[in-house]
Amino acid sequence: MGWLFYTDCRVKTYADEKAEIARLCTSHGDTCKTELVKACRVGSTWYAAAKVTNLDGTPVEDATYVTDADGSITFGAVFLTRYDDGCWGYKDMEESAGPNESRAPLGLIELLSDLKDEGSYAHAWRQRCRDWAAIPDYDEGDKIRLATPVTLTDGSTCQIVTATHYKRGRQKRRCYRIEETGGLVRLSKATLAGSELLSSAKGAASPVLAEYLAGRE
Repeated sequence: MGWLFYTDCRVKTYADEKAEIARLCTSHGDTCKTELVKACRVGSTWYAAAKVTNLDGTPVEDATYVTDADGSITFGAVFLTRYDDGCWGYKDMEESAGPNESRAPLGLIELLSDLKDEGSYAHAWRQRCRDWAAIPDYDEGDKIRLATPVTLTDGSTCQIVTATHYKRGRQKRRCYRIEETGGLVRLSKATLAGSELLSSAKGAASPVLAEYLAGRE
């Protein structure tokens, strides 16, 4: 399915978007109904969990999903969104259609029904969401070894960095200090996948905490 834009500009705010996602995930047919369970926006992409229930109380039969104990199934949906000349638009897809965007929170993934085929697009999409959620969120002062060296714009590389920040106006922006040169670099979250914590800023700040953390390793 392609993009659909609302030319009446009725969607303008976060609340408007969330309400529209809820409406799009809600339907009442002759034999079944669909209702939104949860929706989350990450960047400009909305992720939704939608529940399908038969009106006569019989279990929902589906080729992709295992029927839940209450007879329903809950599937994942992805809505790409953007504004064009003030008009909000979306492109929607179901998780089994193989969406590229895969940053749905774990809390939403856990609401979805089990899958019948572990080799399906939906299974791969859920795993990518879990992999994204597993990327560490480091604290200020943590020393990190990246899984692979990163090539910088000047052609040099770095692999061991320390989490820090720089100020832009009143805002603090996360960056990383390069171990070898002391220079600063911005790294995307994806770059941190598979990275290793070499030393913790929390442990360094407190001998007692450092002893405690060492005992947990």
